[in-house]
Amino acid sequence: MTSLPTIDEVRTRFPALAGDTVFLENAGGSQVPDFVADRMHRYLTETYVQLGAGYPLSQRCTATVEEAHVFARTFVNAGDGQVILGPSSTALLNILAESYGQVLKPGNKIILAETGHEANRGCWKRLAARGIELAFWRMDPETFPCSLEELETLLDDDTVLVALPHVSNLLGEIVDLKAVADLAHAAGARVLADGVAYAPHRAIDVQAWDVDWYVYSTYKVYGPHMAVMYGKADALDGLTGPNHFFIPDDDLPYKFEPGGANHESCAGLLGLGDYLKFLTGTEAAAPCDRAVVEAAMGRMGTMEEPLIERLLDYLNARSDVRIIGPQSGGPDRVGTISFVHESKSSKEISDAVDPTGVAIRYGHMYAWHLCDALGLAEDDGVVRVSLVHYNTVEEIDRLSGVLEGVL
Repeated sequence: MTSLPTIDEVRTRFPALAGDTVFLENAGGSQVPDFVADRMHRYLTETYVQLGAGYPLSQRCTATVEEAHVFARTFVNAGDGQVILGPSSTALLNILAESYGQVLKPGNKIILAETGHEANRGCWKRLAARGIELAFWRMDPETFPCSLEELETLLDDDTVLVALPHVSNLLGEIVDLKAVADLAHAAGARVLADGVAYAPHRAIDVQAWDVDWYVYSTYKVYGPHMAVMYGKADALDGLTGPNHFFIPDDDLPYKFEPGGANHESCAGLLGLGDYLKFLTGTEAAAPCDRAVVEAAMGRMGTMEEPLIERLLDYLNARSDVRIIGPQSGGPDRVGTISFVHESKSSKEISDAVDPTGVAIRYGHMYAWHLCDALGLAEDDGVVRVSLVHYNTVEEIDRLSGVLEGVL
């Protein structure tokens, strides 16, 4: 082990941060460290051939893709489960929903959390045309969470799946997945968690939470534009992936990776492992094992805490602003912070901030039904600020100064 890098040293590994833009729209996609870009560049310029042939260069490429799957398994703590790589969480969830659609029967029920991103709702809503019953797990418009008590009333013997976000990409609050899994499993149902808004901030541990399915986007976790879906071994049993008919059903995860995983993105995913080692002061030659993943993600969370508190303190001090989500920091909150103003539209605020070099966003954030439940105009939604570990207190103060003039 070497000493831990300072925030200034961390930021030097992200080339984009050397520019003039303050990146506070990270929930839409984080910046990548040079480790990731370098690995992808080397793959494309040195080893860009097809997999599975006998010559050495092809064998090296094959090893890169295999090693990326191993890293993804380590990253989520997959145990004996599978990890499937794809172009996006939306694409992977559509593959999963179509696979379920082949085996579910009319009358089977799927419960959808109202706080969910449409990627984890729309694909399941389409199954209603096949006779699948949908039940909607409502959120409290005052306190925001979907309560476990309401989930318990929705679960019955017909329920096959509960689909929810681990963290709403609008609210920023961490859901107790283990409690959800315990309730669902007691009723004989499986749990699918959308971890896209959670994964950049904390260590994923699918075994500890006992979820059946978990999906996240690597391009929101300092990596290439791809996604990872974990599935329990017994959850995959009985499902058939969409890859070619001559590929055996038990050839996993390949059966669920039509066309195969993006090769250069697999190289980039391995570069994320290099960055996690750097962040924890681990020797470059050492493996990126589970201890490194947990230490790195733990450090990210610690680095974010003062930034979250700084921004929430500013917003809470304003009587004309309503925070949509938890109003304080702590272990159950990530740095995705949304708010609305009593008289100015979210678009008006965002449009005024955009020219200042501070990157934020407004809208429904694909949580269309959540905005509807909150009585917010879907085309205007909220103002969202989403910070990660490479942001600084100075950047939060710069945003606050800009907002002060706008609000």
